[in-house]
Amino acid sequence: MATQENDEDDMEINPAKMLFPADETHGNGPLPMAMLTQDTLTSSSSETEQHYMPSIESTLVIRQLPSQGLSFKLWPAATTLVTLLDQFCSHPSNSPLASSLSNGCQLNILELGSGTGLVGMAAAAILGAKVTVTDLPHVLTNLQFNVDANAGLISLRGGSVHVASLRWGEAEANDVAVVGREFDVILASDVVYHDHLFDPLLATLRLFLNSDEPEPKKKKMNFVMAHFRRWKKDSVFFKKAKKLFDVETIHADLPCNGARLGVVVYRMTGKAKSSKSSSQCS
Repeated sequence: MATQENDEDDMEINPAKMLFPADETHGNGPLPMAMLTQDTLTSSSSETEQHYMPSIESTLVIRQLPSQGLSFKLWPAATTLVTLLDQFCSHPSNSPLASSLSNGCQLNILELGSGTGLVGMAAAAILGAKVTVTDLPHVLTNLQFNVDANAGLISLRGGSVHVASLRWGEAEANDVAVVGREFDVILASDVVYHDHLFDPLLATLRLFLNSDEPEPKKKKMNFVMAHFRRWKKDSVFFKKAKKLFDVETIHADLPCNGARLGVVVYRMTGKAKSSKSSSQCS
């Protein structure tokens, strides 16, 4: 499917409305299968949310710490991605995630910018996958708290979740070396918002997606990203990404609650390497 961002470059976007959307519905596409209910704790700085996953009849519990910053709060794109994971479990052949998640064995998944860890933990529980959730060092304590709180369910479903630091950018390549590169798929949600992070994120993606190994010896790794566009400058990220990767839109929610755009899910893969050099040597 064609991507949307070129047609949206000149759109006027209300930043306040896009940054703090109401999230009762998800418009078209999948209904919010990962039902969201909020139970505010007695502490004014801590909130818990329960996410029910119908496909496995189970609930994940997430602690948010909104006062600590953006990385400690759940954002709309994460709920859309969990919904798609849940629907994949029930109807894999009809899922937009089918080509990224169907490999016939236990998946090894990396999540970038995990924040509260909902998406990674949902992937582990729903798919029985081995998942590594990552974020900046100061986010890891709450991330580990959430993983520990849901460890029983995840283990019961045959999955596992490991928490690790992963800073983006070429200068942080050592973090990638520690985490490893042997993943089947990379997931992320709402990681494109600060323009000064566009290039570091792209540099990290290049380390994973642009393998030096010739095809078809190495299966292409997929990067699946759910994105809720808030700013016109977001299009800069996608223009740069298209020069480095093959970018495809695989799902889009209809706008809701007065927003002009809904959550969009993209799949990116490394561009195929030219075979000119190998053919000239033959």
